[in-house]
Amino acid sequence: MLMPATLHTIPLFASLPDDLTQWVIEHSSEVTLQDGELLFAEGHPADNFFVVLAGGLQVTKLIGGRAVVLARHQSGAFTGEVPLLTGTPYIASAHAVGTTHLLCITAADFDEMLGKCTSIMRRLFAAMAQRIHNTETRVQQSEKLSGLGKLSAGLAHELNNPAAASHRAAGQLRTTLQEMLTADQTLHQQLTPRQWALLADIQQVASTQQTVQVRLDTLTQSTREETLTTWLEDQRLSEAWELAATFVEAGLETAHFERLAEEVAHDLLQPALTWLAATLTANDLLTQVEQSTTRISALVKAVKEYSYMDRAQLQEVDIHDGLENTLTILGHKLRGHINVIRAYDRHLPRLTVYGSELNQVWTNLLDNAIDALQGHGQITISTWQDGAFVCVEIVDNGPGIPQDIQTRIFEPFFTTKEIGKGTGLGLDIAYRIIVTDHHGDLTLTSRPGETRFRVSLPLNSKQK
Repeated sequence: MLMPATLHTIPLFASLPDDLTQWVIEHSSEVTLQDGELLFAEGHPADNFFVVLAGGLQVTKLIGGRAVVLARHQSGAFTGEVPLLTGTPYIASAHAVGTTHLLCITAADFDEMLGKCTSIMRRLFAAMAQRIHNTETRVQQSEKLSGLGKLSAGLAHELNNPAAASHRAAGQLRTTLQEMLTADQTLHQQLTPRQWALLADIQQVASTQQTVQVRLDTLTQSTREETLTTWLEDQRLSEAWELAATFVEAGLETAHFERLAEEVAHDLLQPALTWLAATLTANDLLTQVEQSTTRISALVKAVKEYSYMDRAQLQEVDIHDGLENTLTILGHKLRGHINVIRAYDRHLPRLTVYGSELNQVWTNLLDNAIDALQGHGQITISTWQDGAFVCVEIVDNGPGIPQDIQTRIFEPFFTTKEIGKGTGLGLDIAYRIIVTDHHGDLTLTSRPGETRFRVSLPLNSKQK
């Protein structure tokens, strides 16, 4: 049986208190592999998290008919966290290097462990951000990524946005978890069970709201934030505006906090609300990381589809969900002086489409619009129904595309970007997805001050 002293030699578990150390020991098993033996296979369901106790692992991915080494893990390293967090199959295979001894934690226990151990959560997300970067670098180096010589550079370009989003979220998560831990230490010995229950009830309401809440219009959100800020300031709380913004985003209003303020001593109300805001922010950051890592897997799949036109699974989707997820992933590029205007028809019927492919289209079109604005300007996203088609239009007020090259804009490898900053595959991929895969249309009209991409998708397109 694994001893606590042995577990504490592993960096991931080094700072665990005795009770959590014992919990990990009781909720894990040990696995021994011989040299070359398979631990998990690419494409298989992800059902376990592993920590190397002794020996090593080699992680490979099959690209262009050859196994490309993505990583080598030695004693103390861990693997399997990305597919468990994103709910996807393993995206690579792992084999033992020499006789290898591993700690195995099931998916269910892994989820529970994250809830119990904030130090483990911090280490996992910091490591995951670095691994995304390393994978991007490794993919760039692989000339066999596809049959097209320059496709690896194109994938690196497309991977940059979700990798940056995941890295940013992981960094923010460190700060948020520290705020949560500090507040928790203040509250732990001073709140009564009844007061903790009140706080937990608010947290549960917010968590439920976060999963179902419809995005508020700007005026409504601003009004609710001002009202809640005033109430928080009346309670003589610091950082009232920041707290209000977080709570309103989670669907909370003044009424949710009035009873808590009556039950909790004033000197504990600040740390209580700080703790609550930190938990809500952490949940939002976890969602961002999940979207980003899922996007990376989808991008790898999209490149394969570009080369081989594999068939993906049809899904019934609300196109606005894909647009909003893409805006979230590209959020770091929208910061500054780029304003996004949404003119959505929320009554549009759901479409049976290839969801991950459409997200690729939204990413390409929005990314191009952002680049055209060079940090300043406006992007308008409109949706409406036109007869038997649903239309999505993305318009930017940048300099426009010169008339003499507009007819070439959908050609593969044609790009107006500087060398090394664009491969010319983005719009070609988007055109294939809309026209070939969905029997729709993708058109461009452009003049100085207005570039307009229109996607038309048929209401009835249930097979290619």
